[in-house]
Amino acid sequence: MKASFLVLTLLASAAVAGAAEPYEIGDILTANSPSASRSKEWKPSEGIPLEVSGMDWTPQGKLAVAIRKGEVWMLDGVLGAPDQVKYQLFASGLHEPLGALWDGDGLLVMQRTEMTRLRDTDGDGVADEYLTAGNGWNVSGAYHGYAYGPRRDGQGNLWVSLNVDMGDHSDNKAPWRGWTGTIGYDGHFQPMCAGMRSPCGLGANLAGDMFCVDQQGTWVPTTPIYHLRKGAFFLNPEGIASENLPNSPLKLSAKVPEKVPYPEAVHALPEMRVPAVWLPYVKMGRSGTDLAVCNAGGKFGPFDGQMMVAEFTDAKVSRVFMEKVDGEYQGAAFPFLSGFASGIVRLLFAPDGSLFAGMTSRGWSSLGTKSYGLQRVRWNGTMPFAIREMHALPDGFELVFTLPVDPTTAASPASYSMTNYTYLYSGAYGSDEIQTQPNAITSVTVSDDHLRVHLKVDGRRELYVHELHCNGVRSSNAARLDHADAYYTLNRIPKS
Repeated sequence: MKASFLVLTLLASAAVAGAAEPYEIGDILTANSPSASRSKEWKPSEGIPLEVSGMDWTPQGKLAVAIRKGEVWMLDGVLGAPDQVKYQLFASGLHEPLGALWDGDGLLVMQRTEMTRLRDTDGDGVADEYLTAGNGWNVSGAYHGYAYGPRRDGQGNLWVSLNVDMGDHSDNKAPWRGWTGTIGYDGHFQPMCAGMRSPCGLGANLAGDMFCVDQQGTWVPTTPIYHLRKGAFFLNPEGIASENLPNSPLKLSAKVPEKVPYPEAVHALPEMRVPAVWLPYVKMGRSGTDLAVCNAGGKFGPFDGQMMVAEFTDAKVSRVFMEKVDGEYQGAAFPFLSGFASGIVRLLFAPDGSLFAGMTSRGWSSLGTKSYGLQRVRWNGTMPFAIREMHALPDGFELVFTLPVDPTTAASPASYSMTNYTYLYSGAYGSDEIQTQPNAITSVTVSDDHLRVHLKVDGRRELYVHELHCNGVRSSNAARLDHADAYYTLNRIPKS
């Protein structure tokens, strides 16, 4: 089947793809059953399975795209008309690359066995050097023995992450499965954090701190976003045997608890660090894969500084606002944009402020209708009516809206409802919500500019998710919220 190059209009995007009105989803490339082509220069009509697994921009403005079948393609003109994009094969023969980063004079890609620097030394547009740039972890041959990254933090450290082994040939007692770490100047893996299951997505916030998206499964109740730092243990102990290696940055001081509520597990194991944000299962997605921090200078709407989080199974993007309370990151997750063509694996902001989504459903299934694809999200300038931020306060929460609210509906406690819950921490696959309790919203105060609402809330609990619904709130022109739901992970209640 030939690739589709339809750029969706706003109405088509909303009606067909399910996108929110202010944001348009356009196709660069989607297809179901392409024929293989290995010509040096390729035309979209020839077809290629562009199963996107890594993306970054080159200094020349091209989009470097790694695909799961072991190639890297350079796409020229992706910010223009889709039918004018030029494709060139840059590298091949790689072992399932699951990340790409332009660095200095070459492209770093993560293979299962190593991080490789690809260089084009003669300027013909094709890599002629494949240089080992980082290694030092075990590769067993297990199906899920993936390696992800690299991404740099604000201090220039180069981070990579490693899946735990699953299935036949698994060997989680070998070095560093389920760990994240940095690549030192000597090219060797330096372990930093343990307790990951499938840490597919890495990215730094605007403060330069590194974060990681993991996936629900054994020991992981639902999708978490971790703040990575040296010596942290998070959720999954299946690769913890590496704590006994000489260069391990941590050693667990107690037995890993099991079949207890998550807050109890945190108190029982001193080295356990809390996720900055939980994304409740189904409500916010089922398989988080990547994050991209918006730094578009207003070109992507009112969400600069926030994370866009990719979702594989539900083929959508969520939005996360974070803040620091008593030195610990926490914050709210919001629905954002759905209706993508396939399971999203990689997100990347473009120089013009648009957001690229690289997709593939190979090996799994998603709600998308295509096997793979590359799509672009653009803001059309219409301001969404949304909860832009949600802050924890000593006596409740503050909501910051993108547009003025109607003071009558926004000031009514009946416009809101809230519950809080946690998860069972165990080796089982995922967890239901447990210990659910309602929160009483005792009073509501609207700011003079009608952009902020202060909710006084009884019954909040630290280390619990607080689920808020604002179904009764209207804008000053009587519009409903684009998304009336928010999910705040309350790790710390502010003291002042």
